[in-house]
Amino acid sequence: MFDSIRKHQRLLQFILLILIFPAFAFFGIQGYDRFLSDGDSVAKVGDSSITRQEFELARQRQLEQMRQVFGGQVDPAMLDNAGARAEILEGLVTQRALMLEASDQRIVVSDDTLRRTILAIPDLVKADGSFDMERYRALLAAQGRNEAMFEAELRRDLAMQALPGAISQTPVVPDALVERVTRLGEQTREIRQRTFVPADFASSVDTSEEALKRYHEQNAAAFETPEQAKVEYLVLEPSAIEATIKLNPDEVRAYYEQNKARYATAEQRRASHILVTVPEGASEADKKAARDKAQALRDKLAAGADFAELAKAESQDPGSAPSGGDLGFFSASMMVKPFADAAFALKEGEISEVVESEFGYHVIKLTGIRPGVERAFQTVRAEIEAEIRKQQSAGRFAEAAESFSNLVYEQADTLNPAAERFGLKVETAEKVGRDGVESLPREHPLNQRRLLEALFSAESIANRRNTQAVDIGEGRLVSARIVEHSPARRQAFDEVRDEVRKRLVARESAAAARKAGEALLADLRAGKAQPDGAFGEARRIGRAPSDALPQPAVEAIFKVDGEKLPGYAGAGVADGGYAVFAVTKVIDADDKLLAERKPLYRRQLEQAYSQAALSAYVDSVKARRKIVRNEQAIAPEPVER
Repeated sequence: MFDSIRKHQRLLQFILLILIFPAFAFFGIQGYDRFLSDGDSVAKVGDSSITRQEFELARQRQLEQMRQVFGGQVDPAMLDNAGARAEILEGLVTQRALMLEASDQRIVVSDDTLRRTILAIPDLVKADGSFDMERYRALLAAQGRNEAMFEAELRRDLAMQALPGAISQTPVVPDALVERVTRLGEQTREIRQRTFVPADFASSVDTSEEALKRYHEQNAAAFETPEQAKVEYLVLEPSAIEATIKLNPDEVRAYYEQNKARYATAEQRRASHILVTVPEGASEADKKAARDKAQALRDKLAAGADFAELAKAESQDPGSAPSGGDLGFFSASMMVKPFADAAFALKEGEISEVVESEFGYHVIKLTGIRPGVERAFQTVRAEIEAEIRKQQSAGRFAEAAESFSNLVYEQADTLNPAAERFGLKVETAEKVGRDGVESLPREHPLNQRRLLEALFSAESIANRRNTQAVDIGEGRLVSARIVEHSPARRQAFDEVRDEVRKRLVARESAAAARKAGEALLADLRAGKAQPDGAFGEARRIGRAPSDALPQPAVEAIFKVDGEKLPGYAGAGVADGGYAVFAVTKVIDADDKLLAERKPLYRRQLEQAYSQAALSAYVDSVKARRKIVRNEQAIAPEPVER
């Protein structure tokens, strides 16, 4: 039960991350409309196609997310196998099915929800906690998109999340179940343990010459020196092209002048407000009553009432009322237009007349002004130069990549011409195997599967020729050639006699220890033996595994029927040993501890219930759609010379 909860908790988190967490994670987001008409179809959900381009973007986005989580130590090959690709495709199928379901159900996302979601994007929050509108616009522009496009996609994504989000809300778990699970989870057991250690059986292992040679013959693969090669390789990446670009100072200055808004901080204002809300669909009479109330509050302020105290007592904005209506600093673009127009027309300390917006009626007091700041040209010059180089290199890289590919192919016995053409250095690596080089980072070119497959192809080994230019992601192209090659070789018996003996003794003594332990366990369960002095002192254990008592042993102990004691269990332990356990007592936790632990078990059960409900809902949504998956279209491309 408890293992299931732990495993389901992780699965639930995964499902929530892939299906419920916003697909608009900002960077790498693309519009669904673009996918519907671009590229070959890899799947269809109803009449809606999922394109090859969409699949590749999703794979790249997942790779980037993994790099962020694991600090960059991620091998792209992890997502370049049939299983990983099928999972990515299934995630896209699920998203598309949910999107269509949201459309059918006519789910509408309000402007307020959209605004709050954008304001919550962490990458767009400045150090002072304010929203960085300039960065927001610049990032959208860098993707060739505008605010309207992004916000339409975001609204669609939020609608897509609404249905499964509601399904996965915290379910009601019966108190009796929580009580039962908590008691079982906090139960401890008293055990005595006898361990059969392999070393005690080592002297009985047959280590004759014949036995050693037989072991060597039967386990030939364990005594092979791996295939290795000395390799030369060359990497072409965008930074190499960027470094060759010379910039005209006048061009850099002109870029600054044309994009001054990007290098300036807009004026910000701090204000407090009192809000009188108007219910959706309110009648004209209700609207008038709300406005009259707001005007009455404005009149009290004019008569000398304290703004903060009045806001705490009367404002219907739950977010700001407790702090006296304070909204903090904001730029004009962060607020709805009527509110922003009024706030930016006030002088510090002034109070506005009643302002109407889509949220109701506001009375606004301006409490601070933070002037806009324009960054001087010299302070942003390096940043601009880097950006221009990046923009210009994007166009040149395609041409460079083609030239690089041709050079390494046409002059296949050396990488030097390509190195000289692009000002690169030919690198050398020793002891490169078919699985790469363990001492190098996983993202290193020589640890990329596609390059290794090309490098260790029969032709490459035989002729020492350059591989084709292989795309290993992040805009990097690599070609490599084998300089020296050492095939895998089986080590002769005389070379590894000591290692053979060591392995044989370890295997056979561990087998003997297990056999002796299992024989004792069988006798104890049959009543033919009783725990003796070889069993250790009694001790209490809980369900948590440890180095001394691994998970399989804990599971075996807690499977013993607590109503029929003593009971017996056995399991493998560290260093190849085998332990036999005598369970002598079951100890229930006291009421105080149970009360403290119940909330934790309730949360775990809620997560397990949520996972089951969410999985069932997603399955039902997909079952109502005709889904065709073209898994052949997403198969990894074969590596050719």
